[in-house]
Amino acid sequence: MQEIEGFIAGFKRFQENWLGSDKTLFDSLRQGQNPKAILIGCSDSRVDPAILADCAPGDLFVVRNVANLVPPCEPDAGHHGVSAALEYAVCHLQVEHIIVMGHSQCGGIRGLMDGVCECGEHSFIANWVGIAQKAKERVLQEFADKPVEMQVHACERAAILLSLENLMTFPWIRERVEDGRLALHGWYFDLQAGTLSGVCPVNGTFETLA
Repeated sequence: MQEIEGFIAGFKRFQENWLGSDKTLFDSLRQGQNPKAILIGCSDSRVDPAILADCAPGDLFVVRNVANLVPPCEPDAGHHGVSAALEYAVCHLQVEHIIVMGHSQCGGIRGLMDGVCECGEHSFIANWVGIAQKAKERVLQEFADKPVEMQVHACERAAILLSLENLMTFPWIRERVEDGRLALHGWYFDLQAGTLSGVCPVNGTFETLA
């Protein structure tokens, strides 16, 4: 119960800091949201996007899932949470940026690489991280003679590149990227080094941003 009480105490601080009578931000947010970016991040408790980017409420439209993956466009009757969020952010909120942010020590990518994602007969994780199977195959081919840890780190980055490719399979994303209304970004947060790198749009390599 101490953890829950701590969360409630945190919300009280949020009330004091953001919802006080002298605060104006939420006066505008109550009228609607107007974020300029959507960020697809990992569910990992260590990599909260709003904290890492030091954002105020309303700055980021955030989607979090295991291993920060974007599936390809699949126009069927399935339940597509990430795709629905992308559609809302792009087509209705008119965001100008899509950021896919991965990180080191990602349990989802580690499970994909090790092939141990199952959790009983009704497991969902293996099927989900299978979205990045192509990234795994590319890494195993390119880094075949490298240590496992290097392969895992490479796959964390390769999965970001694959998600950027998958974003372009959505027609309303491709159209906006091609006419300049929307920009795609791939970010990688290194927990050990405390650094942020980004995908260079020219050569697809990761370069230090901060």
